[in-house]
Amino acid sequence: MKRTVTAVVALTVLLAVSTGCSILKSWDANKAGNIRATISLWHNFTGDDLRAQTMRAIIQEFEEAHPKIKVQVREIAPDEYRKRLKESAETGHMPDVFVLWSGAMTREYAAASLIQPIDELVDAYPEWRDGFLPNSLEAFKDRGLVYGAPMGLSPTSILYYNKRIFEENRLSVPKTWSELLYVIDKLNRNGITPVALGNKAGWPAQSSIFSSLADRVTGTEWLMYAVRQEGGVRFTDPTFIEALNYMKQLGEAGAFQAGYQLIDNVEMELMFARGEAAMMIDGGWALTNLAANATQEAMNEMGAALLPAIPGGKGDPNTLAGAVGSGMALGKSATGAKKDAAFELIYAMSGPEAQQRTLESNQLVSYKIELDKSKVSPIFAEVYDLVNSVSLTPVYDGVLTTEGAEALNDGLQELLEGGDPKQIAASIQEAHAKALGQLLGSMP
Repeated sequence: MKRTVTAVVALTVLLAVSTGCSILKSWDANKAGNIRATISLWHNFTGDDLRAQTMRAIIQEFEEAHPKIKVQVREIAPDEYRKRLKESAETGHMPDVFVLWSGAMTREYAAASLIQPIDELVDAYPEWRDGFLPNSLEAFKDRGLVYGAPMGLSPTSILYYNKRIFEENRLSVPKTWSELLYVIDKLNRNGITPVALGNKAGWPAQSSIFSSLADRVTGTEWLMYAVRQEGGVRFTDPTFIEALNYMKQLGEAGAFQAGYQLIDNVEMELMFARGEAAMMIDGGWALTNLAANATQEAMNEMGAALLPAIPGGKGDPNTLAGAVGSGMALGKSATGAKKDAAFELIYAMSGPEAQQRTLESNQLVSYKIELDKSKVSPIFAEVYDLVNSVSLTPVYDGVLTTEGAEALNDGLQELLEGGDPKQIAASIQEAHAKALGQLLGSMP
């Protein structure tokens, strides 16, 4: 397959211990019709975007096709989902089936015995297992066992721009940092918001902007050493502080609208779709929301590009930050008939048919499917081609510990409001190092 997807999913396993083999027996996929159980499902497909509508439809169809299985569904808004799941995990109570992210989150939950391997399910459907893009399942592995069924592919740092606004202001899409600052300045002088941002939840600035920006400054190798706290590399190093200073420049240049910290990413996407900002730096997930809520005229005005290069940066500018993203996981308490029912639901939500329907809902997937461009929006087709023409680099919250990612999210919010990069770097280093030590200490 194309090097793009192979690169991103490989990155998510750099910290995982992937040796060993499954000793689990294969699940019997033929007993589904005899399953009688009540299971709980937590998900974050609450919006009006096409992907959320598709997943809710799949859940409803599953319930109709399995009258003996009662699914107790808890829908949680995307911006609240991780927080609610973490709170539940801290009490030791986990849903039977739930949305889980690959990388650090999977490893942390596996180390705490909050989730169960799903190798039995994966091995029961060889064609499904072998249909995932290279290393996609590995992104959900811990110590050789698979803990999640991949549901998407998430490039996080696409520079969306409004072609009409750029043409009317005689601007070109910026390819260098100085060009980006020039565009921001000219748009501000013309009374136009340069970049829409919705950072209410804290993660968009980190995931969609900083992950790519920082990689252009530090390079991927430095980040992975810092994540592992190896070779004397720390988040207080000058190269990371330099990356924070570039992020601070965006705030000082007036890149974002007033009140960006008060709206979420969905509101940000709609703001961009209405033509109220010239640019938006967002993930591939925006496409399914735009396809459901933007006018055809607005969609036709959208273009997609990479973030600009950083002068003297150690990272490759021909990249996007990205990850396999989320998948369906099995909670620790699902046993017997509940486990069988949970496996059925996981397969329904992430099997080949679900992957096809997800792609056609304008959501990228980490599964081998050819895209029929007649069934998606023009901007989705453009992003699809863009993603498959570049390499992908790590998303910070996909490789940092949960505590480290939270410190980074909080720090970036503070940074954009004038905070001190050195103090913020020290807070991130302290939070990540402490959590990493606890995580490594809990592993057998």
